[in-house]
Order: sequence, then C-alpha cells, then structure tokens
Amino acid sequence: MADEPHPALRLAAVERRYPEGDGFLQILRGAELALMPGEMAALVAPSGAGKSTLLHVAGLLERPDGGDVLIGGRSTRSMGDAERTRMRREEIGFVYQFHHLLPEFTAIENVVMPQMIRGLSRAEARGRAAELLTFLGLGERLSHRPGKMSGGEQQRVAIARAVANAPRLLLADEPTGNLDPQTAGHVFATLVQLVRASGLAALVATHNLDLAARMDRRLTLRDGLVVELD
Repeated sequence: MADEPHPALRLAAVERRYPEGDGFLQILRGAELALMPGEMAALVAPSGAGKSTLLHVAGLLERPDGGDVLIGGRSTRSMGDAERTRMRREEIGFVYQFHHLLPEFTAIENVVMPQMIRGLSRAEARGRAAELLTFLGLGERLSHRPGKMSGGEQQRVAIARAVANAPRLLLADEPTGNLDPQTAGHVFATLVQLVRASGLAALVATHNLDLAARMDRRLTLRDGLVVELD
C-alpha cells in the first residue's frame, strides 16, 4: 500500500503571543490544523480573532512561541532564518486583499520575477508565466501594466504570481475583499480551478460566507484554537 501523503500544512500545538503592557496577549493557544494537498479551507472569524496571526505563522513569516509548523511533513521548528526563507519562497504562495503588483512592470513580468529569483532562466519563467496567466483568462493582457487592468484582472495576476513557483501551499488573506461581488465570484472561481488543477492546498481567510460555503472545509478561531464549522 502506498504511503499516505503528508499534509501540505500541519500546525501542531501552535502558541503565539505578543507583549502587552506588563504581560502578554495570547492569540494562539495550542492551535492544531492539518490541510491536505488539493484541499481548500476557509478561515472565517471576526476581526481580532487571530486570522492574520495564524496565516503569518503558517506562512513562516512569524515564529510560533510554542509548537511546530510542518510544511509537507517537514518540521520548521529548528530551521534558521535562511532555511525558513528558502522554504517560504519555494513551498508557499501568498495572496493578499491588495494585489501588491509592481506598477512599472507588465502582468507577465510580475509573474516572471519570483521565478527568476528562485533561479529559473528568463525563458523558462516567461513560458510558465504565460501559461499561468492564460489559464486564468489573461492571455490577452500579458503586456498590460497593472494600471491598465481592472481590479479583478490585477488580483488574478497576483494569484498567478503566488503560484508561479509551484508551491505546495497557498495562503490567502481576504483575496476578494477589495472587489465587488460579481468580480469576487469570478476571481474565486479561477482560484478554485487553479487549486483543483494543481493539487496545491489552500487556506483562505475570508469574511465572505458565500465563498466560504464553496470550499471543502470551514474553520474558525475560538479561544486561540482552530475549530471546524458545520
């Protein structure tokens, strides 16, 4: 029998706190989560509950104060900063509410850049970028700069950039929160299509309950723990 695949992301008893006055504000209190390849999970919680903290810890942008974050079965607890940076660059993609595209570069150049940073040749990176952008319905917009694109188009470029290096995990923080409902639905549909086609795992923080209902799982944060909804 073939071995069971490792979770793309596993949080094991993760603790995270921040200094506050003479003490600490405890945000995560032994949070546990396993997200498998090809799985989409919505993280739905009120502002201040710790969604961004959880995403930052899961994405290796912050170190937990306790517990461990495993990416593809690999523990990151003892990793140094350089190794964490390399894993973040190669294994994790990020999408935010605001696209953060570089305005002076075209759509294809924005997607080429992270691949060249990883070490791909310009020709390989351009081929991969063109393929991704075309898959996301932007084949006619490759040479357009962000200022000449709609909000939905810019966010699809941001999604292409996030997955350009074929990560195993995609973390998205309100990826449609800056879009009107119709555009948000279209961008989300392309994101789902990409996740299903590539087999990556996606954890999506959102306030949009309609979009959350279309994912495989719905999670929330209660008292610093990850809790399944439904």
